[in-house]
Amino acid sequence: MQYTETIEKLRLWTVEEYHRIADMGILAADERIELIEGKIIRMSPKGTAHSSSIGRTDYLLKAGLGNRAWVIVQNPVKINERSEPEPDIAVVRLDPLDYADHHPTPAEIHLIIEIADSSLKFDCETKANLYALAGISDYWVIDVINREVRVFRLPSQVGYRSQVTFNQHQTITPKDFPDLQLRIIDMLPPERLTC
Repeated sequence: MQYTETIEKLRLWTVEEYHRIADMGILAADERIELIEGKIIRMSPKGTAHSSSIGRTDYLLKAGLGNRAWVIVQNPVKINERSEPEPDIAVVRLDPLDYADHHPTPAEIHLIIEIADSSLKFDCETKANLYALAGISDYWVIDVINREVRVFRLPSQVGYRSQVTFNQHQTITPKDFPDLQLRIIDMLPPERLTC
């Protein structure tokens, strides 16, 4: 007797369909999800180190950028017709309507930052590939466990051609704002005191 393997194909969602099913109440308003490459993905729960790093980085960017860009935290960006991730931080161009009529698109994005504790592999692979294909020229992953920042630049159709890792004792500069020097240690949660 011969068995044949049946491969089930996933039904991929568009951003428009994703919004419609959310509007219908099928997705709970407080459910932490995002649309990545047509798939509805459950986001990892936020730990305290993750939340601390978001708050510290948000504060530093807003203080350093002033009114040159808008810093948004855990809000959607529309990457393409099948992807609407919610990066931990996005630095976007100023918009006269404050994005009331659309989510920021790749042409409006200066920098995307993801904070990784349990999501490091996903952020450095799946999301890095998504952002590279969209032409996001500056993508950072803040690794709160290893206390370092991975900077992805030079996007191409096969991923980022440059990836540099900075340790907590170094500084980093956003590509579009070369005058802004950020100390990595200031973006990380404080180290726990040991006895």
